[in-house]
Amino acid sequence: MLGKEIRLKRLMPSEDGKYFGLTVDHAIARGVMPGLDTIRDTLAKMAAGEPNAITMHKGIAAQCFAPYAGKIALVLKLTTFGVYHFDDDVQVADVEEAICMGADAVSVGCIVGGDNQERQLEMLGRISKQAHRYGIPLISHIYPRGNHITGADQYSLENVTYAARAAAELGVDLIKTNYTGDPESFAKVVQAVPTRVAIAGGTHCKTVEEYLQMTRDVMDAGAIGVTYGRFVFQYPHITPLVKTLKQVVHNGLPAAQAKELLAQLEQEETK
Repeated sequence: MLGKEIRLKRLMPSEDGKYFGLTVDHAIARGVMPGLDTIRDTLAKMAAGEPNAITMHKGIAAQCFAPYAGKIALVLKLTTFGVYHFDDDVQVADVEEAICMGADAVSVGCIVGGDNQERQLEMLGRISKQAHRYGIPLISHIYPRGNHITGADQYSLENVTYAARAAAELGVDLIKTNYTGDPESFAKVVQAVPTRVAIAGGTHCKTVEEYLQMTRDVMDAGAIGVTYGRFVFQYPHITPLVKTLKQVVHNGLPAAQAKELLAQLEQEETK
């Protein structure tokens, strides 16, 4: 469909076909954490680094995204879990709203491995049908973390592959899921999933150096890219970090050189 192809080109405009996305959709799910409490300033700093896209909910998009329209792709989040329903995403917007807002893609959360899995998959399948009908790309943030999958099992090869493949089976265009912890195992996830696969940031790493190395490893494993949230908007130098991550994703910058570039950009920012 031409509409979907046009929007995919906006999401991934570089000839390499890679994707570097950021997210600020956490407030309902995890509370108004630092970085989200100054959302206009955070978005300005993110946008200055020129990511491919930013994911957010409709109210924040309506109030805050206009300055970046036509410069950065908008991904509208259609679902959310919450601080009182952590294992279950619910739908809070629809595809028609996304189109009316000029979004380039829609995003749906989905949690597998729990008692609510059937409702989660039903919702993802239904929204997939709507997205296909209107020619808008569908991104799914799909994680194996229901009440039957806990701890380290949320990052196992078997469970991550299951979650990502479930999204692919339901027609998702770009899948965001957990990182398995090493490029060798994640390459197997990518191999088993015949669509675009990216990773989430979350809490897998503890330092910026670990995040830079993980980003490099994921790209080497064949992922299409990364989608980061808290790691970026809670970092003290957002714009330098976004610029650095963009170089890792799109230009193959090694982790060691990325660390040097980040230090240089941070120094320039503080002058």
